[in-house]
Amino acid sequence: MKKDRLFLLLSVAILFNKSVYSQEIGCDSLAGFDEFDFWVGEWEIFDITGATKVGESSIEKMESGCMIMENWVSADKATGTGLNYFNPVTLEWRQVWVSSNRYSIDIVGGIRAGAMVLEGSIYNFAGAVWDFRGTWTPKEEGSVHQFLEQYNHNSQKWDPWFYGIYKKQ
Repeated sequence: MKKDRLFLLLSVAILFNKSVYSQEIGCDSLAGFDEFDFWVGEWEIFDITGATKVGESSIEKMESGCMIMENWVSADKATGTGLNYFNPVTLEWRQVWVSSNRYSIDIVGGIRAGAMVLEGSIYNFAGAVWDFRGTWTPKEEGSVHQFLEQYNHNSQKWDPWFYGIYKKQ
């Protein structure tokens, strides 16, 4: 009888320990992880006029819906990769971007007025750092407008850095 009781207690302890420390696989069913899904897809990117193609981008959900990755190729073959993820503890999205043009971007934020707005810094690999922000706005016809801005410390204003219209391929 003592052995049976000990076995039962040990089984309950193992089961309790497993449920406290283990996590389910995937993030698709968790709140917040779908907020950037409007950007997922295969895209052709055009300039602000919508007439000139400036690049292509493949954006996919990865790690069972816990992360979004963008692979960008510009018309002149420059490349960049961005990892985007939602942190359910801070309730913020974060993008870390690295480009073959020797810069990186690290920005955080979330949904504001129907658009994803992320703010932080851009780092030139020569050593310069500027304030930086990006806004991704989904449009009714299915495109996504990406507007990136860099803070100009001389004029103390935000300068447009890139405006791209993402159109589904």
